[in-house]
Amino acid sequence: MRFFIVEDDPSVVSNLEDIISTNNLGTVCGEAGDALIDVREIIAAHPDILLVDFLMPDKDGIQVVRELREAGYNAKCVMLSQLSTKALIAKAYDAGVDFFISKPINVIEVRAVLSNVINQLNNERTLAGIRSMFGEASATAVPAPTAAKPQDTPTLRKIQNILNQLGMSGEKGAEDIMGICRYLLDQNLPASRTSITTLCERLSDTPKNMEQRIRRAIAVGMANLAHLGIEDFMNETFTRYSGTLFPFEEIRAEMDFIRGKRDRGGKVTIKKFIDSLLVFTED
Repeated sequence: MRFFIVEDDPSVVSNLEDIISTNNLGTVCGEAGDALIDVREIIAAHPDILLVDFLMPDKDGIQVVRELREAGYNAKCVMLSQLSTKALIAKAYDAGVDFFISKPINVIEVRAVLSNVINQLNNERTLAGIRSMFGEASATAVPAPTAAKPQDTPTLRKIQNILNQLGMSGEKGAEDIMGICRYLLDQNLPASRTSITTLCERLSDTPKNMEQRIRRAIAVGMANLAHLGIEDFMNETFTRYSGTLFPFEEIRAEMDFIRGKRDRGGKVTIKKFIDSLLVFTED
């Protein structure tokens, strides 16, 4: 993958380059940040992924992303920010930001987010390739009007971003979680009003497998969050989700398990996780 970094702090640029290189995530094809950003320079470098700081001296990161989108460029945009207010996040999503990374940057979080972005890009390209194989056969068909995809709605994008931050997007159960959230939002129901088993029965022909996939995905998110807490107890992602999406006592149990102090990790509660996930989408 090709990365372009828009950041005016040389130490942050150096850290990002090191993480990308060390973890074999791709190559850095360009940098900018010490002068007024010209999006034509970014487009000319043909990056797959743009890492852009929110607080820039002449033009903030949201404006950079907006100009890229207006120019028709569709690279994945990851915003680096110390701020995480709902207003900022909503503004960033509206401009076309796909993911967030908290500052000061954390190696585990950066690696997890960028790996998820790469997986998403690869999946999208595979799907596009499959569609192109059948493009000629369907060229004469009259396309039916289509509504906006549910995953493109702001609320579902917020949910996807949270799963990205927790390093869950690459898990098979992540799409199942998105499906349940989509259903609950469509029906205007909290997860507490129905059982997870019932939801899986409504949404899948193999409900037990679906529930198992969801449980495994949430367990991965819990483990990733616990690792963040061990590395930096004040990490913004850890402090935001450790007592909300998961009961803090279960996160602490997971941390103790990772440290070798317990025989088992924290318990996963699907209903608690999904209900709390939906709460984060409320403004």
